[in-house]
Amino acid sequence: MIKSAVTVALVPQIKSGPWIFWENLEQAMAKAENLGFDGIELFTADANAIDPEELSYSLNMHKLELAAVGTGAGKVIHGLTLTDPNPEIRKKAISFISEMISFGAKFNAPAIIGSMQGNVLPGNDRELTLSWLAEGLEILGEKASAEGVFLIYEPLNRYETNLFNTLESGASFLEKLETQNVKLLADLFHMNIEEADIAKSILENGKYIGHIHFADSNRQPIGMGHTEMESVAEAIKSINYEGFISAEAFPFPDPDAASIQTMHAFKKYFENC
Repeated sequence: MIKSAVTVALVPQIKSGPWIFWENLEQAMAKAENLGFDGIELFTADANAIDPEELSYSLNMHKLELAAVGTGAGKVIHGLTLTDPNPEIRKKAISFISEMISFGAKFNAPAIIGSMQGNVLPGNDRELTLSWLAEGLEILGEKASAEGVFLIYEPLNRYETNLFNTLESGASFLEKLETQNVKLLADLFHMNIEEADIAKSILENGKYIGHIHFADSNRQPIGMGHTEMESVAEAIKSINYEGFISAEAFPFPDPDAASIQTMHAFKKYFENC
């Protein structure tokens, strides 16, 4: 079953970005429930930002699931990445993500590694940097496995990372890992920049996809840019994807309108899937 989710940002230090709802979690969940979303994807400052019991109560009350948890605050707030040349920073990055994995696992939700993957910094060796990334993913993939969930790695566009920008390059890297518990995030916004053919890439790398971000070419809600969604939706259905399609999009023109547009698009392409 393909399920819908909407993103909620709860990081006080961040005032803008591709998240539909902001700050008020209860209000966001009420609106998500009223619009018919199946779940929410959370972006929090750390693993201790929300009391798990309170979150569980609220999710149950609003008949929602936790789709995934983002880890980007680790970089945005603390400057942590898995590929920092400083081994102490890499260790702290692994610890931060590990705690997020444990938090999400309480709700059977995976953690997403996006910006915390980092970059090959100027003057650094690419292969050495990738070995640091592999080391982190090996540790965290097994941590997630022990917690009963999988880990999500997100190829980002070239303006955000110089590690892996396409599903194919990400999949090739995951193939070399010993852990089998890391899946890819297919973010339609990043794919619009990097993939020659979004639908073809999804079809060819479908077995690796564990999560999908639903955003148009301009990172506004689907239907407000120029992404050709018909073929993309057919590809997603063709790989028998069973997971969340989550709106990581700008709240344009405002959160309410963006969430309504997102649900309209989800129903158009994935209703009854």
